[in-house]
Amino acid sequence: MSDLIKSITDAQKKAKVVDVRSGDTVRVYQKIKEGSKTRIQMFEGVVIRTDRKNSLDSRITVRKITSGIGVEKSYLLHSPLVEKVEVIKRGKVRRNYLTFLRDRAGKSARLVGKDFDKSINDIRDEKAEAEAAKMKEEAKVAAEAKAAEKAAEEAELEKKQAEVEAAHKANA
Repeated sequence: MSDLIKSITDAQKKAKVVDVRSGDTVRVYQKIKEGSKTRIQMFEGVVIRTDRKNSLDSRITVRKITSGIGVEKSYLLHSPLVEKVEVIKRGKVRRNYLTFLRDRAGKSARLVGKDFDKSINDIRDEKAEAEAAKMKEEAKVAAEAKAAEKAAEEAELEKKQAEVEAAHKANA
């Protein structure tokens, strides 16, 4: 039975995921669906927790300070809603859970940076890129259709205006 479960979870996993560690400053691009439209929203902050790195439900918790208020979001790395994760900076830490950063503000909340190989961000997911290209193409086709509809509507209004002006000239 465990082989069946393993095969199903492996099918759901993304091919490659960025090696994210606690203390990293990351940029997470997430798909947001609003009505019929889909957009990509970015969230940048410090990873304060990583869970179950090698499993399907591997998760990171990202924290940032916005207008003096701490905001935390958890992301499942293999979720189809997470478009990509970029590591901006790597912090030098000795713990896995950096929950002590919640109690700190200002300079005491900073982490010392360390050098890292930025090529870890060069993970390409052809499936996701193809889907993004498809979404852009659909948006372009929809915009062209809307523009054509608007042009036809304006042409009809101009035609009606010309008829009205002709009627006024005939009456005058």
